[in-house]
Amino acid sequence: MTRSRALRLIAGAVGVAGLVAGVAALAAFRSGASNNIVIVLASLAPLLLLATVVGAIVSAVARQWLLLAAAVVVVGLGGWAYGPLYVAGASGEPVVDENGPSIRVMQSNIMVGSADPEALVRMVRERDIDVLTIQELTDPSVEALRKAGLEDLLPHQVLAPHTTGGGGGGIYSRLPLSNGRQVEGMALTNLVAEVDAGLGRPVILYDVHPVPAYIAPAAHWTEDFDRLRADMDSSAAHDNVIVSGDFNATYSHSKFRDLRHGGYVDAADQLGAGILPTYPTDKRYPAVVGIDHILTKGATATSFERIDVAGSDHHGLVADVRLTTGS
Repeated sequence: MTRSRALRLIAGAVGVAGLVAGVAALAAFRSGASNNIVIVLASLAPLLLLATVVGAIVSAVARQWLLLAAAVVVVGLGGWAYGPLYVAGASGEPVVDENGPSIRVMQSNIMVGSADPEALVRMVRERDIDVLTIQELTDPSVEALRKAGLEDLLPHQVLAPHTTGGGGGGIYSRLPLSNGRQVEGMALTNLVAEVDAGLGRPVILYDVHPVPAYIAPAAHWTEDFDRLRADMDSSAAHDNVIVSGDFNATYSHSKFRDLRHGGYVDAADQLGAGILPTYPTDKRYPAVVGIDHILTKGATATSFERIDVAGSDHHGLVADVRLTTGS
């Protein structure tokens, strides 16, 4: 076999592999199947589409025109699916109530209480956070955060820590909280509370943490999202709703996109921030999947930022949210 023929065969293999990866990504994006493999493929869909781009480049260099054409179609469909995330207002121009107050929300999964409490409290102080949603809150981490001064900054809490493990959660707030409860039937702690922001009606705040599909059976993950959506739908009549947490799902998952019905908008989507990977941050490679989100309904995100959380395996998020004063 000549060297040129061997290189052409290798280029063809690379092109085919990239094409298969892209088709798998698009299929997983569209699929609502309750299957762990499909769920994991959807999580990695943007990376799989990058493999298609590489395959397209190799096909072009090797003049594999049919493979190149097919790859261009797949990449184009991927751009159609993900492109709106990079365009502010692509999901609908936000209606900002200029008379409404603004609150700053911070989201953080603290990795079974392993996040550095001093660093977390310092961040809350320096960034003037009004509301903090936490997942994987443990009894020891509650005490460590108290000693670090978190309750001095955010004196109102709705907490449901676990002694060990990642099932606990908590809401800390500078503003008064009331009617705290858990979303019934979900495997991990998912909290709801009413925030008194000085308006006629309270702000409904969710601290969410559906079960991760790569650990639990896919059916449990699906059931968690069905229960969460039903609860969020029941809150949709309120003027201001904020849903913050580790969703264990990305924009690529249809179950996550289904949550955005009823007027809910992802802050990153609203502001054109694109795909922001938030997990994992404790590896030698960068975070690869964006599973932490802040959604709003009625209220409008006016700024959005990914932040480092020392000692955790997740990036945190900070969003300024402008509330509506209602009719």
